[in-house]
Amino acid sequence: MDGKPARSVPSTDFEKDAVKHLCLLTVKPIIYVANVAESDLAAPEDNPHVKEVMNLASELQSGLVTISAQVESQLIELPLEERTEYLESLGVDESGLGNLIRTTCGLLGLRTYFTSGEKETKAWTILAGMTAPQAAGVIHSDFEKGFIRAETVAYNDFVAAGSFAAAREKGLLRSEGK
Repeated sequence: MDGKPARSVPSTDFEKDAVKHLCLLTVKPIIYVANVAESDLAAPEDNPHVKEVMNLASELQSGLVTISAQVESQLIELPLEERTEYLESLGVDESGLGNLIRTTCGLLGLRTYFTSGEKETKAWTILAGMTAPQAAGVIHSDFEKGFIRAETVAYNDFVAAGSFAAAREKGLLRSEGK
């Protein structure tokens, strides 16, 4: 339609299903990444080139992330504890890479949840809108069917005890389920 991408054409669910088999590239979400100077990082909308890309991204229903390749290069060389301080001195909260990852996950409808045990903490990727049992099914399909039993501890009790094992020793665990 007039050279516009398919994602910008209003359509019903029926119409979307009817053309799904065509695998149109212009239906796919797009994120434009604008590389700016370090001085433009805190207020990219003041840069006329970024403003032009912002307008295009908005018109084409696309995402936009601004980064400074120069800053990203410098961040890699800094120790972890100095990175936050450096970003704050530039007037930004997170790195361009972090912003790109967050924006990409949001555009794709993905979320992350964490499980934590005594030996490790894991991050799991789920689809936005999944119920808790569906999210648990990402770990193992049996979890989605229903939990048999789980040992739980209140957050404040866990923090006060210092670990799950210490909470168990102090008798702070509860058995939930069948």
